Amino acid sequence: MTPQVINISHWQLAIGLLFILGAGLMSVLHSLRLERDLIIGTVRTFVQLFALGYLLNIIFSLDRIWWVLILFLFMIFFAAWTIRGRIREKQVAFFFPIFVSMLLSYFLVSYLVTAVLVGAKPWWQPQYFIPLSGMVIGNSMNAIAVSLERFMGEIKKQRYEIETMLCLGANYKEASHAMVQSAIRAGMIPSINSMMAVGLVFIPGMMTGQILAGADPLVAIRYQIVVMVMLVGSTAIGSFMVVYLVRKRCFGPACQLLLRPMKSLQTVTQLSGVRKHEN
Repeated sequence: MTPQVINISHWQLAIGLLFILGAGLMSVLHSLRLERDLIIGTVRTFVQLFALGYLLNIIFSLDRIWWVLILFLFMIFFAAWTIRGRIREKQVAFFFPIFVSMLLSYFLVSYLVTAVLVGAKPWWQPQYFIPLSGMVIGNSMNAIAVSLERFMGEIKKQRYEIETMLCLGANYKEASHAMVQSAIRAGMIPSINSMMAVGLVFIPGMMTGQILAGADPLVAIRYQIVVMVMLVGSTAIGSFMVVYLVRKRCFGPACQLLLRPMKSLQTVTQLSGVRKHEN
């Protein structure tokens, strides 16, 4: 198969905006109030992707390991910041555990894939390391957010059971073991479901991109298999690390549970305000 990429002109991109126009029209007709989000999302899509394209051209031309690692760190930082914004829980500081767990797990997985499975030389070769690590970060970021949200929710939901076990002599690891299992399982299920449906329900992005670029479908399949197992591994490692690191911050030195229901916090705040007013 002769590699041949069909270029998309600016006019063709403009025609593609008709889909956004149709979505906006539906939002107006049904009073969904999504027009502003559609406009912002469309503008950000164009700006961010074109900026990324120019940046990748510069990094590819420089071909230096430091620029590749700086971009990798930036993607990790932004992903951790995005997860921090999505989690409603604010009683426990969890940005640093998220950043550390993502940095270690994603770098390990990306290195093994590019250096061992793909065999890129050097292992940080930009056209391999950046796209593969980007897929790891983008897909596993959602898994970590789901795991963390589930863990926080389960801790609050079963706080009385946890405190009862702590009073009976259990340590914080034993008291929260079931919540950890539930959280990691919730984070891993989407990637496992994707493995079940790949090739039958949908053709994944990595394989689609290579086929559109003119690659042999059998070669594209091998790359896609590597991507699928890579995502499952990064999801498992990332979810495991972040849940275990955050769990430790949910308990005090004496194994007391630090998380409190929001209603309880509001009640305490209101009582404090009343007492100050009385004084």
